[in-house]
Amino acid sequence: MIENIKLELKKLIEEYYKNNYNENISIVVEEPKKAELGDISIPMFTVVKALRKPMPEIVNEAVSIIKSSDLPILEIKPVGAFVNLFVDKSLLAVNIIKEAIKQNSNYGTSNIGDGLNVTLDYSSPNIAKSFSIGHLRSTMIGNSIKLILQKCGYNTYAINYLGDWGTQFGKMIVAYKKWGNKEVIMNDPISELTKLYVKFHQEAENDPQLEDEAREAFRQMELKNPEYLDLWKWIREESLKESKQIYDLLEIDFDSYNGEAFYNDKMDPVVEELENKGLLIEDNGAKIVKLGDDIPPALIKRSDGGSLYITRDLAAVFYRKNEYKFNKILYVVGNEQKLHFVQLKRLIDVMGYDFSNEIEHVNFGLYLTDGKKASTRKGNVVKLYDVLMTAINLAKNLIAEKNPNLKNKDEIAKYVGISAIVFADLKNYRASDVEFNIENAVKFEGQTGPYLQYTSVRIASILKNTEFDVDNIDATLFAKPHYFELVKLVSQFRLNIENAAKEAAPSIVAKYLLALAASFNHFYSVEKINVDDEKTRNTNLALAKSVRIVINEGLRLLGIKYLDEM
Repeated sequence: MIENIKLELKKLIEEYYKNNYNENISIVVEEPKKAELGDISIPMFTVVKALRKPMPEIVNEAVSIIKSSDLPILEIKPVGAFVNLFVDKSLLAVNIIKEAIKQNSNYGTSNIGDGLNVTLDYSSPNIAKSFSIGHLRSTMIGNSIKLILQKCGYNTYAINYLGDWGTQFGKMIVAYKKWGNKEVIMNDPISELTKLYVKFHQEAENDPQLEDEAREAFRQMELKNPEYLDLWKWIREESLKESKQIYDLLEIDFDSYNGEAFYNDKMDPVVEELENKGLLIEDNGAKIVKLGDDIPPALIKRSDGGSLYITRDLAAVFYRKNEYKFNKILYVVGNEQKLHFVQLKRLIDVMGYDFSNEIEHVNFGLYLTDGKKASTRKGNVVKLYDVLMTAINLAKNLIAEKNPNLKNKDEIAKYVGISAIVFADLKNYRASDVEFNIENAVKFEGQTGPYLQYTSVRIASILKNTEFDVDNIDATLFAKPHYFELVKLVSQFRLNIENAAKEAAPSIVAKYLLALAASFNHFYSVEKINVDDEKTRNTNLALAKSVRIVINEGLRLLGIKYLDEM
């Protein structure tokens, strides 16, 4: 709440010194250690040092600057080198509610990213494998970060870097040629191809030569063997159909679907540059780049001439830097890839480029089922589509119990079920492993997506067929703790969004929304909203409206639909 005033004061005073003295002075605006000194304190040491004027003169000038503003300041009390301020909390509360209602869905918008470009690499499933529950983390964390960054003024470019190249396709081709039946596969392509992939690894345990056959099959792909490339194209197309089904359901889109294969013709110039700069070293027939004593060397080309993941990633970085002019590139990829991105950044450094600090690994933990990680190789994958359908059906049953006459039940159940799955993930800090439990996720109470949707719907029903005058509010009500706490939380929306953007952590927004919803539901339990007294009713309805605005916009930033009824 006071944070907004602190920011305004900092901006006001810094602009004054810039305009009147042509000095860029960084002003510190803080909260005093002792509450009796005030709500805000501004030390003036840096100004005295910059302008070389006596402290009393500087302090008096600062007092005049603050008095000229329309900020809700009750009292200004200079003490030595400090300008201490007492804030009119009631007037501030009224201003916050008015601002939230005026701005509506624009409330909380920040300009910290104004003019900066961020490229995001996320979701990126491997083709020829089922889109599993494990892919949800990268997909939804990345999507939410994109939306949060956009709210903060960044220009974003979302890339679905499909895993559509590599030795795994050699394995798939070997498996298809040995055990595949195209007629059977066409009935359910991805499920059948996944079975073939599992069978390959089962057979390879007893026949290690299969791995050599797979490497040779992939080498043939890189040599543009037409039979193998046609098979690869077909597998890619069928995989994209399944992925598109998931993305449509989640209402997620990307600016680019350029996968690993897109960079096949862009790797040679990068390898040539490494060679020309004397960085490429032969090691047992393979080509490597040494990155220092603290991390292993980067393997650029295998001894058989085959390319590697890091070679394609290096080519992709240069392409994206040129194409999107990024100021930062975020890779929303699991914790286990930490070394890969350390190597990628170091490669950029040793090549003599200065943008390695713009590369950020936004790491996340595993999705666990009964404490175990799913594995396509072992065949214990849980399909995301099946999970979403189960959640939607559970939501439909709950809605039928609570509101059997509800119109558009199927559509609402869809959004409730999806919110349950998405929020169950995003409420956790991304770097932590998450134990998946669908029954706990699809509940209307507790720390769930449906709970937030239900809170918003509750407010919608309160506001339905009512009118209120936001200019006729009783400011004295904000002296009550439950009023003050609620409006204080509303005021913290932008700060939480900015923190989430800086940390690339949607969980900050998710946890904030839970606190806001809990505070409103407490308020609702102790305060009748539609009362006879006009000013009190206006205050209650305006406060409820501002809470709903924040919850709805917060849900949108998490990739979740808000509802008007459920």
